[in-house]
Amino acid sequence: MSEGARPIAEALAAFADQHGIKSKGALCLPLVVTDHARVMGLPLDPNRLRTDKEGQVLGLGKGKVQQILARHGITRVLAEEGGRTSRGSLGKMSAYVAFLNALAAEGALDLHEAEAFWIARVREFFAAKPFALRIDPTLSVRAAVRHLFAQAEARQREMQGTMVVGTMMQHLVGARLTRIYGDLITHHSASTKDEGQARPGDFDVGDLAIHVSTAPGEALIRKCQTNLAGGQRPVIMTMGRGVGLAAGLAENAAIADRLDVLDVEQWLAAGVLEQAGNSGPGRLTAFDGLVQGYNAIVDAVETDPSLRIELATSARS
Repeated sequence: MSEGARPIAEALAAFADQHGIKSKGALCLPLVVTDHARVMGLPLDPNRLRTDKEGQVLGLGKGKVQQILARHGITRVLAEEGGRTSRGSLGKMSAYVAFLNALAAEGALDLHEAEAFWIARVREFFAAKPFALRIDPTLSVRAAVRHLFAQAEARQREMQGTMVVGTMMQHLVGARLTRIYGDLITHHSASTKDEGQARPGDFDVGDLAIHVSTAPGEALIRKCQTNLAGGQRPVIMTMGRGVGLAAGLAENAAIADRLDVLDVEQWLAAGVLEQAGNSGPGRLTAFDGLVQGYNAIVDAVETDPSLRIELATSARS
């Protein structure tokens, strides 16, 4: 059965699944291209939707996306980085243009209905459930932290191209650092790079340059060398195999004795245990404080509310 023989919503859903259009950045593309089809008419020429340098999709940026959302009464920002297109975006654009042209040729395309479909997906995205922090008194504090990161890893696999784990890690680290250092800590969106921001790392306090990374590599080690040359003390926060990888790279660069590499799960668990004292209720209170701090950061610097964490009801029983 051809795509045009199916209801348009079903065909669009199949296209979204095939091309992995689930994340906030990915949703921007069909919104903008559908709008181009409405203005330019069909059939649509994909070559007209490339910028002069052919490096970006025409109009794919925050301003255009928010203009489309505003027509539907949505004022929340979908993606601050909506204009950061890639070769992958150009490929998806061409595929979506071919998809729309095929439906139009069969007389099965209603652009208003197509836009409404993507708007519904945006609303679903904003309404997505947050992560759940479940505290089982029979398990370790670190196990609760690990379960939280496992949820982030699962979502990242479902939404290819996103950095869910790294974002969660950065803001959990930021929440604990804020508890320790207070207003000395400045928070940034996880999509904000250190370069060009006059920042030695993801966080800096005093002479500490703190880097948060799920996969530390040679580029990060070079940043740490720059920190050392500038009189700063670099710290890498990572997890799992990243700990051994960072330590090995630091050894190769002859800075192993001048660089601290910390396992983020252990570091966060230690913070909860330190604050909790020797009681179960204290641990719950400590976790609650960490989550509240994390959520405040997400609300302030991210545009995706599904990154929030809530304590599961069972954890309070």
